[in-house]
Amino acid sequence: MLVDGWLEAAVGALRDGGCAEVVLVLGAAEVTAPDGVTAITAADWQQGLSASLRAGLAEADRMRAEYAVLHVIDTPDVGPAVVARVLDRALASGSGIARACFGDRPGHPVVIARRHWPGVLAGVSGDQGAAAYLSTQPDVAMVDCGDLASGRDRDRR
Repeated sequence: MLVDGWLEAAVGALRDGGCAEVVLVLGAAEVTAPDGVTAITAADWQQGLSASLRAGLAEADRMRAEYAVLHVIDTPDVGPAVVARVLDRALASGSGIARACFGDRPGHPVVIARRHWPGVLAGVSGDQGAAAYLSTQPDVAMVDCGDLASGRDRDRR
């Protein structure tokens, strides 16, 4: 169940943080997408997070995006300043990959340049997203955002 305002907060963080287009990947839940958001459904959503990542990157590919900003709605205190900081770092880095961290804990958003998408997709399955790929890349820019948000996942105790 989506908590009131979390979807809007996540979309606002992406838009106000520098994303020109926002894609909402749906699965089991039926949700009305905010205006101006492209909503798609991961047909194989039962397979977990990997299905959402595959569907989202496929849509980003159709849109001819050069970067994908991966974000989740259950980190409601992550705002536009976090997205902007991580996106700016990815754009400025040679690797094209940046990940928010909150203290010593990695989190979202994660920004990944197009050239990495095949590698990301090759390593996803079940509820495992891009983390496996990121762990193999020595030049992921870890961007401390602990001064801006907690980044805590709110679907866990």
